[in-house]
Amino acid sequence: MSGDTRRREIGIGELAEATGLSVRTVRFYCDEGLVEARRSTSGHRLFDASAAIERVTTIRRLRALGLGLVAIGDVLDGRRSLDDAVAEERELVERSFRELSWRRASLRAVAAAAPGEREATLAILAGAVDGGAAHDALVRFWRGILAPMAVEQFDGLVSMDIPPPPVDPGVEQVLAYAEMSTLVADPSLYRAVRQQIWRSGPVRDRRGLLDGVGEACGAVIAMLASGDRPRPGAELDRFVAAHAEARDVCDTPAFRRQLLVGATDADRRIDRYWALTETVTGTPISTGRAHGWLFEALRQSVSTDAWARPTDGS
Repeated sequence: MSGDTRRREIGIGELAEATGLSVRTVRFYCDEGLVEARRSTSGHRLFDASAAIERVTTIRRLRALGLGLVAIGDVLDGRRSLDDAVAEERELVERSFRELSWRRASLRAVAAAAPGEREATLAILAGAVDGGAAHDALVRFWRGILAPMAVEQFDGLVSMDIPPPPVDPGVEQVLAYAEMSTLVADPSLYRAVRQQIWRSGPVRDRRGLLDGVGEACGAVIAMLASGDRPRPGAELDRFVAAHAEARDVCDTPAFRRQLLVGATDADRRIDRYWALTETVTGTPISTGRAHGWLFEALRQSVSTDAWARPTDGS
């Protein structure tokens, strides 16, 4: 009847046809509590045509985006905004993409390895099956060594020198990241890196030492970009001063020689770690490379000092 304002009711078949779904799917949504219906005297489901068609259409569209039924129900009933639900689903998709990209690169790495190298490749990749977990292990490694460092400074180091696994890594990157994870799992490397940073003798002001060494490394990083070779100078003086001030001593030739006692800077595993980091980041510049530059400058400084000192009896 024209102008009839009474609510029109439809059955499940008509609702399914109007929304492009199967009767079975609509029934499932009803059973899950997503769509309301009343029962006729004969037991059949009856729906408010306008409300049910709109609701089921929205469910179908959200399902097409991959949202789960719980999230859809929360959106429809106002417990969660559509923006929040979409953002959460997007994060899940991006996480899945990263995991699949990591697996794809790992499989490519095995396929690209020569037959005689595949066992070794598999052993390396076993160190980082999950890129996110591998990154967490790298962060824990450095957090343990650099515990006195301020949170903001450490976060800056993480962003620069502890790269997250690439979103879409290449074969070389995934192998490098996996090898980095294997290296930091070795307690002896942990001890070697600690010795490289803190060196011999008691340190009174550990945070001050890290701040000063960080400043020296920052200055050297700018020089690395220009290809400057290690040499004594202001950068080395700042590095040595940081160590001296942290120990309440003066910068003397004897102190510089002391900084080389038990030095682990030449440990090949440390150099290998930073080379792998640079493979992942795609840049040949890192704090580790700057620290190595300063060690070589210190070695030159001590060598020059020893050569210049008069011998006994002269």
